[in-house]
Amino acid sequence: MTKHIFVIGLDDFNLGELKTVHNAGEYTFHGLVDYDTMVNPPSYPMDAIMAEARETLNNAPAVDGIIGHWDFPTTSMLPILRREWGLPTPTLESVLYCESKYWNRLAGEQALPECTPDFQGLDPYSDDPLGDLDMAYPFWLKPCVAFSSYLGFRIENEEQYLKAMATIRDKIHVFAEPFDNILQYCNNRQALPDRGSGATCIAEGLISGRLCTLEGYVYNGEVVVYAIIDSLRASNQVSFFSYQYPSHLPDGVQNRMVANAEKILDHIGMDHTPFNMEFFWDEATDKLWLLEINPRISKSHCPIFQIATGASHHEVAIDIALGRRPDFPRKEGRFRMAGKFMPRVFGDTVVTRVPPPEEIEALHKQHPELIVNVGVEEGMRLSDLRAQDSYSFEIADLFMGADTEEELHEKFRNIMEILDFQFADVVPTNYS
Repeated sequence: MTKHIFVIGLDDFNLGELKTVHNAGEYTFHGLVDYDTMVNPPSYPMDAIMAEARETLNNAPAVDGIIGHWDFPTTSMLPILRREWGLPTPTLESVLYCESKYWNRLAGEQALPECTPDFQGLDPYSDDPLGDLDMAYPFWLKPCVAFSSYLGFRIENEEQYLKAMATIRDKIHVFAEPFDNILQYCNNRQALPDRGSGATCIAEGLISGRLCTLEGYVYNGEVVVYAIIDSLRASNQVSFFSYQYPSHLPDGVQNRMVANAEKILDHIGMDHTPFNMEFFWDEATDKLWLLEINPRISKSHCPIFQIATGASHHEVAIDIALGRRPDFPRKEGRFRMAGKFMPRVFGDTVVTRVPPPEEIEALHKQHPELIVNVGVEEGMRLSDLRAQDSYSFEIADLFMGADTEEELHEKFRNIMEILDFQFADVVPTNYS
């Protein structure tokens, strides 16, 4: 009998990835709240969004599982809806510990103090932002609730701090308002810190090193990490350049990261969910730093797993949602390595050429595993793109495989030369 799986913000690309999972023919996938409502909208009217989701589920032939692969508020909607439909779920409180960067740091301070940088919660609406500040420059300034480095700034001095805080104050409501709305659904609000809300910023001491992501799940209290993916930075050492699997980090370092993941997930009471968790390894000092925890699979890694192991790790999300222990990954891929590349422009400009579909199709015939998602159009200005970091503009996503890291990067360079994106004169980004 088919299982009815509802996917928040389902789009055609991820539907294709879902169809690669083991026994995909046993599932019927349904969209739950449309993509444009959940991904990069100008605002999140949570009462209307939740009402739409409930109406869809109420009218469904069956609801066997509810999954999602987008950031907040998708991740916070999942435990609410699963609880209402009697499905396996993490607690909302444990998810909110991940959603709020400030609460996440408070948990890290208690469970993993050696992996937690100096930090401070700040009120962006304060009448005296400089007087509130108790952090030495330089540091990172971010909203507590956001994603993809949105409104994140490296602060070197007082002028940059005041400028960044003004920008955050103008735009923080996009995520602060839905976060505060979600809090009303908590069954155990006292389990959460009494400091901080959606409209809170966090200042964090700088951390660095080789960055990687642990992909895993918690099933009946057991933490399982099934893959580690390396994250490479672009030339500005801020923006992401590529994600690569498998990791080249030493086994001992990977094992320590897994042990730390187990400790903090147990501390916040996380269960019945996939997760991804980012760590830095400072090779010079052999020190680990926890960057963040996300209570979901990384959507950016889905095609990577499909190329390297034969199936997207949407499979993990489905199994956990159905209350089953995943059997993932399996060595059924076509390449020893797989990667996602994110070509960028480090300043504002107008796009003058994008590769036409026939050129991309010709490349696909040469490299059957290749996926090219173009994110720009001819004539558009890059500053019109939504959800970009503060230092660059991502113009496309490319997924591909190879047998070695050297071959993977050479393949990317060759493909980008053929794609031949072109731009007018580039104006440097703000805060550079």
